[in-house]
Order: sequence, then C-alpha cells, then structure tokens
Amino acid sequence: MTGSSNYNNIPTPWVDGELRLVGLDSRMISLIRAIDQSGSINQAAKQVGLSYKGAWQIIERANNGAPKTLVSTATGGSKGGGTCLTEAGHSLLALFTRLEQQHQQFLEQLNRGLAADPDTVLLLQRLVVKTSASNQLFGSITAIQAGAVNAEIFVKLKGGEQVITTITLTSLSELGLEVGADAVLLINSADITLVIDSDPNRFSARNRLSGSVIRVQQDEVNAEVIVLLPSGETLAAMITQQSAQGLALVPGMLAWAMFKSNAPILGGRPLF
Repeated sequence: MTGSSNYNNIPTPWVDGELRLVGLDSRMISLIRAIDQSGSINQAAKQVGLSYKGAWQIIERANNGAPKTLVSTATGGSKGGGTCLTEAGHSLLALFTRLEQQHQQFLEQLNRGLAADPDTVLLLQRLVVKTSASNQLFGSITAIQAGAVNAEIFVKLKGGEQVITTITLTSLSELGLEVGADAVLLINSADITLVIDSDPNRFSARNRLSGSVIRVQQDEVNAEVIVLLPSGETLAAMITQQSAQGLALVPGMLAWAMFKSNAPILGGRPLF
C-alpha cells in the first residue's frame, strides 16, 4: 500500500460506470464496431462472444430502431456475401467513440478529485476490500525491524493500538512497505484467542487488544464472539462453545483479543 494503483496514470478508479445510450447497449456497439473491422457478421459475432443468430437479432433490432439503416448486408452472389456499415452506421460509431472518450475523461476527473481527499480514500479503501478473512484493521506503519529472514512490521491502528506482524524479507521488498505508509491487516477469526484476565502480559501472544464483548453467537459446535475496540472497530473471534461457556461471556464484559505476529496478513495500498 505504498502507492496508488495506476489506471492510465490516474489514481485508483473508485468511480466506474458503463456508458449507455437510450436504445443502445454495449453489446450492440461492440458488434457494430467488430463488423466495421471484419466485414463479416460471422467473424464479428465470434469476436464479441455472440452466436451467429444472436448477432443477426441485434443487427435487425438496430436497423429497425434507427431512422436509417446502420448495417448493410449482402448474401450470396458471384462475389459472395458481405457486411458493412452504412454512412449512418459510421456516424453512430463515431459518435459513441467520442462519447466514450468524454465519459472516460469525466470518470478520471471524478477519481482525481476523490484521490485528493485522504479521508475519502481511507473510507473507500475499507469498503472495497473483499476477503475471506473475518477481520480487517486499517492503520499506518510506524516501524520496520528487518532480521536475517523475516521482518517485523509495527502498525498503529486508528484508535492508537499497536499490532505487530511478521513477514518475510521477500514480501517486504515486493510490497515496498515503508514507515508512514497505510496498511490493512487481515486476521482470521480462528487465529484470535479471547482472554478474560486482568494481566494479559502473562501470555506469549505478541498482540493484545483490549475491548468489550458486544455479541456472542453460538451454534452446536462453535461460538463467534464480537469484541468492540476503543477505536470503534470490531474483531470477531471464533472459539468453541465449551470455551465460551467456560468464559461465561456476556455483552459488556471486558476481554482481550490476542493473536500471534504471524497471524495477520499484511496488505499494502497497491492492493486497492
């Protein structure tokens, strides 16, 4: 996450959208463009992933819906069949191509404006991350300690808590991480241990985050415990039903969410 992803040399495209004209969709325009390039309905249909029949249906709909014929077709004859765009078809294709360029410029302008607002970028980063990990924590890197094989990355969460994660030196180089960069930590719920203890320092886990239990959901085997951190973020811990009953967990109870330094998966800004 040490830099923005590039999209034609612009920041991450948070805003995206398809250009559509009334009565025209992207498939129709793609087919018309492919016909102009190939001069063959059969080749154009294959190029855009349509059946021959489906391509003909789109052409018929386009011709019937337009004030002038867009696609001219000829079958048989001594010179064989052929397909080409009429003058009206070329005009429509040129219009749509021009609108596509203007549409792309408009999207780039919107994305540049969003990228200039750090608070907006932070919000969008969190919303767009999709992962199987139950927990996502965002913060910034405050220190990097490299060893012979691995490196310890210190991440300060938005509530001031510190999380330490261990990655290989190869991963450190590939991610291009540096102090001050934004980071996201992905943590599986099964990697979190819940402790109800006044002295968590007697446990060996490098990471100890204090919070309060806000919800306990149990099934026949496991229990998912949601812990609210001081920052307002939540962590989900998956423990056995027996452990949940032994801890006598109830909403409002103080708890420590603990996990080893090799538990979090560290992501950098290029992932967004």
